[in-house]
Amino acid sequence: MRSNPSHREENVMTTTGTRTTGTRTADATIRPFTVALPQADLDDLHRRLETTRFAPAAPGDSWDYGTPTAYLRDMVERWKRFDWRDVETRINAYPNFLTEIDGQTIHFVHVRSAVPGARALLLAHTYPGSFLEFLPLVEALTDPESHGGRAEDAFDVVIPSMPGFGFSTPVVDGGWTMTRAARAYDALMRRLGYTSYGVHGSDGGAMVGRELAVLDPDGFLGAHVLQLFSFPSGDPAEMADFGPKEYAALEHLQWFQSVGGYNAMNAARPQTIAAGLADSPVGQLAYSELFESFGNGTSLVTPEQVLEQVSLYWLTNTAAGSVRYHYEEARAQREPVVSTGRLGVAVFRDDFQTIRPLAERDNANIQHWSEFDRGGHFAVLENPDAIVGDLRTFFDGR
Repeated sequence: MRSNPSHREENVMTTTGTRTTGTRTADATIRPFTVALPQADLDDLHRRLETTRFAPAAPGDSWDYGTPTAYLRDMVERWKRFDWRDVETRINAYPNFLTEIDGQTIHFVHVRSAVPGARALLLAHTYPGSFLEFLPLVEALTDPESHGGRAEDAFDVVIPSMPGFGFSTPVVDGGWTMTRAARAYDALMRRLGYTSYGVHGSDGGAMVGRELAVLDPDGFLGAHVLQLFSFPSGDPAEMADFGPKEYAALEHLQWFQSVGGYNAMNAARPQTIAAGLADSPVGQLAYSELFESFGNGTSLVTPEQVLEQVSLYWLTNTAAGSVRYHYEEARAQREPVVSTGRLGVAVFRDDFQTIRPLAERDNANIQHWSEFDRGGHFAVLENPDAIVGDLRTFFDGR
């Protein structure tokens, strides 16, 4: 049960586009927001795409060296035909808002179910994704009876943009770790009038979800995540009972570390890489190779879904804010803690494979575990029905 959040629609300002976000204040005002990017920005993007200077292809032009030139040439041609205004229409079909929390502008989508007493669910996106990942889920979550569910499966949905991403910009100070983002999200839910809520997330969003489980605020219904990042400590005893499944998960992790060079670059020199990403749309596209699972052939993300995300990053000039999380996390001063908040884990076949014994070492209250044979790191884009169904199962009766 939640309190009435109707007060949230009071506002002193309507903000349109990304150029003007109003006067930064310390109050709790929530302002309606409409996405309407200047045509000049779209024209500039097309000009840059038309004059792209491609890097000479590496031998074989395969993914072994990184994003292939042939892939980029094909995607640039698709990008030239891509309709950003259609994306804006889909965004603006839902209520969008801005508010200030912890000195930072926070953008979010908030859709209330018509079902009385619907539970509140915060959807936490990851990198290099955005709030756009979750828009296709809104109808099934808020109106379950029209999408194969029951009235009691209904959620009120809140989809924030992480500080530094999309329209939650610019970042006004340092120190935005996953813990700080989790606290900001909790403050957002309280500001909206919710006395209880749950969270779902993948990768960075899963890290934020776990941080909320660590905080375990009053009324917390649990965190449904696609990964728990628990690794061997070096004690041979904790691997004594590992079988083929656990060792395969470790091999997948080793592979990811061998190709995911952006982690090290972002953690060490975020502003250096941001300079290139902010000046080249094709650089931003190439650097988003995680959507293609680094070319290992498992990704089910469509070219249109990739271009939707990359366009948002480019048009909002948010490369610098988004890459900084790796830097802040690498320098965060905190001791490891065991989470006692309620957790549910959904593991997808072609994603990072959470190793259950290690996850249970670090998280004392895992109440739900499911595995799916279709989908990868961006399962919400690849297998959304599985995500919706698993959310209903995990939060059933909560």
